[in-house]
Amino acid sequence: MKPLKRKKYEALLEPMQAELVAMARWAAATGQRICILFEGRDTAGKGGAIAAIAAKLNPRQCRIVALGKPSDVEQWQWYFQRYASHLPAEGQITLFDRSWYNRAGVEKVMGFATDAQVADFLRQAPLFEQQLVHDGILLFKYWLTCDQEQQEQRFADRVDDPLKRWKLSPIDQAARAKYADYTAAREVMLKATDTKFAPWTLVESNDQKRGRLTLIRDLLDR
Repeated sequence: MKPLKRKKYEALLEPMQAELVAMARWAAATGQRICILFEGRDTAGKGGAIAAIAAKLNPRQCRIVALGKPSDVEQWQWYFQRYASHLPAEGQITLFDRSWYNRAGVEKVMGFATDAQVADFLRQAPLFEQQLVHDGILLFKYWLTCDQEQQEQRFADRVDDPLKRWKLSPIDQAARAKYADYTAAREVMLKATDTKFAPWTLVESNDQKRGRLTLIRDLLDR
């Protein structure tokens, strides 16, 4: 399938963004709390999908959360604590650009978490999410997928484009050699945390524009 052209993409996106605005009005009117997690490999298109969703929404209502390295204090807190503080309040929408699933992905693969810590996370994550859902939060979990060839092309584009170079980090560079390790970690994570009350939705994003439209359509339909 040929990549989607920008004009066609924008024509398809515009009515969906109008629906997103209506969704935000509904959330504000009814007090709904919407929490959306965006996960996937580096360069999978998480940032682009988040930007497409947030573009027409009130930034006071729709918040993007992209947490960096834990502070010295956060390292000794309950693992989920720093994420819990960013959960949406009544009428709000929170978009997590990576989330608590860092522990099952980059922290596991790059050796930032022990095997025991990862095992504890995989046991606790469904319990944590069950509490969120039972408390009334509408929780959506998306994993954006792309194959290794496409990932390498996107890494090369970032190196060549000075406006995209900020997206590259030493961790990104080191992760390039661990594609298979990330795949194995993802499969373990999906098996442990794909639940009826908080299922994962995998979105194919080799064509990022199609992937964004697919994700937004799924969100709106649900």
